[in-house]
Amino acid sequence: MDFAFDAVTEDLRERLLRFMDECVYPAEAAFEEQAATSGWSPPPLLADLKDEARKRGLWNLFLPGDHGAGLTNLQYAPLAEIMGRSPNLAPAATNCAAPDTGNMEVLSMFGSEWQRKEWLRPLLDGEIRSAFAMTEPDVASSDATNIATSIVRDGNEYVINGRKWFISGAMNPDCKIFIVMGKTDPEAPARRQQSMILVPRDTPGMQIKRGMHVFGYSDSDHGGHAEILFEDVRVPADNLIGEQGGGFAIAQARLGPGRIHHCMRLIGMAERAIELMCRRALSRTTFGKPVAQQGVVQDWIAESRIRIEQLRLLVLKTAWLMDTVGNQGAHTEIQAIKISTPITVEWILDKAIQVHGAGGVSQDFPLAALWAGARSLRLADGPDEVHKRSLAHRELKKYM
Repeated sequence: MDFAFDAVTEDLRERLLRFMDECVYPAEAAFEEQAATSGWSPPPLLADLKDEARKRGLWNLFLPGDHGAGLTNLQYAPLAEIMGRSPNLAPAATNCAAPDTGNMEVLSMFGSEWQRKEWLRPLLDGEIRSAFAMTEPDVASSDATNIATSIVRDGNEYVINGRKWFISGAMNPDCKIFIVMGKTDPEAPARRQQSMILVPRDTPGMQIKRGMHVFGYSDSDHGGHAEILFEDVRVPADNLIGEQGGGFAIAQARLGPGRIHHCMRLIGMAERAIELMCRRALSRTTFGKPVAQQGVVQDWIAESRIRIEQLRLLVLKTAWLMDTVGNQGAHTEIQAIKISTPITVEWILDKAIQVHGAGGVSQDFPLAALWAGARSLRLADGPDEVHKRSLAHRELKKYM
């Protein structure tokens, strides 16, 4: 295994780091001010940042193949880490923000020619946003086979009924298309009951009921998280993605690369936390000496560095395995990073907050919002406990 950055990655890293220093970090304060007053619409300055990112060739870096930058997972991973240092702004500015990334992957891999033309093309160009409607309030969605939303064939149409919540990005008025997962055949084997279908935002019967808060944050700069009601929503049968009954397999294909993206962005968040923690500890004095000289703070800083380095190596190994043996071959490692990264970064952010005192939980520093994001990712794409259960089963099978 060789995790050294190749020439393509080094070039993109240098360009992305310059973009962060020259454009992203200086815009963060104004971005948050605009987000506070722009409702669910994206802050206006984001459009200028997106134009600048495109000019610099920092666009759709996440997507392999002809539709994107053609990078491998191992090449993209360090770029996602850099973007994670400003997670509200940098991924959106470079068109590398979830849930659009996963949705573009789904459309590029499983979409029909017309679906790619109608929806993938404007997503690639950053003209619209999208949402992925899977999680439901009335069932334990950690088991995707529980999904209860019905998708019933009626002639040349499908009729959708159900309720979804925490649908990321859906409050953004630029979110024009929803990929909805539901059951097309409740009598089929458990993993062949589900399908995915495209539902345009203006389809009659689809109601966006409210924005969901996450630890008190509306996440309006991310487009929020919506509760959505589907009541006799009719869409053409051609809106089905892939084959009927293929929804579970599509979901698994979508979530593997997404977990790499989340984990590398989390490492970037942790790096930012260490930087803020060190600067704060060096600038404050307690009991006659700098906070940085307090033994407990030095312990936190040292532990944070060790844990980040361990995580980064595991995530890079996972990216390398996905490139060389595929998602199935990297299944154990994908689950391992999904379990270990959010909880470890949550710990690092907690220590950075503690060093900042009351300021750490305020809006004057990014730490509280970063902590809320890291804690949420212990639930997104499946809670820790589900991944531990699956990982344990794989280990036990070796000895059965």
